[in-house]
Amino acid sequence: MSDAGMTQGVVSLEIECEHDRGPVSSLLVSPPRPRALFVFGHGAGAGMRHSLMEAVASRLRDRGVATLRYQFPYMEAGRRAPDPRPVLVETVRAAVREAANRHPDLPLVAGGKSMGGRMTSTAAAEAPLPGVRGLAFFGFPLHAAGRDGAERGAHLSEVGLPMLFLQGTRDRLANLELLRPLLEGIEPRPVLQVIEGADHGFHVLKRSGRTDAEVLEEACGHFSDWIDALD
Repeated sequence: MSDAGMTQGVVSLEIECEHDRGPVSSLLVSPPRPRALFVFGHGAGAGMRHSLMEAVASRLRDRGVATLRYQFPYMEAGRRAPDPRPVLVETVRAAVREAANRHPDLPLVAGGKSMGGRMTSTAAAEAPLPGVRGLAFFGFPLHAAGRDGAERGAHLSEVGLPMLFLQGTRDRLANLELLRPLLEGIEPRPVLQVIEGADHGFHVLKRSGRTDAEVLEEACGHFSDWIDALD
């Protein structure tokens, strides 16, 4: 667990993991007086420096929330195919351990964008994530595009933590008609915030009259309000 550098409130870290793929890099972004820390996993096709990940981290920092973004091993190695699930899950756990060690005084929330979120919920369903008070998802991938089904969300009932789902109405990886009834059967009842016109990457069409930046502001505002209500 070593510091690789620090620039304007951004700390580069190396996270040791209990698997055979080696350590992974991460970025800790903190406001001057953070009120919570979000352990933020990336999606399957882009790493922790993707523009959406950067934009969310910046907006949450402005709202007093620190973020720890981290790479999964396949992305760290420059491979396209994601690692096996046990490797992904262990990487989530290692990132949570790093966050708890870095800021034992802060409430922890874990989750991520797409696959990063699903692997976090998978980890939490298998065994508690120490210190984590809730899970938050920026576009939960309930199914593959064009293959509607709710099987990928079956484990959510085993999480046992407050959960926030930020989902766009044009998200082809999460049919809201399947997601809503799935969440209704979970305790504690998750919060679903629907972002009008947004797709899985939180992009909107020009004819919507909104911009991607406005959509992310809305999503991060919902996240901030949910953090406030956790306790």
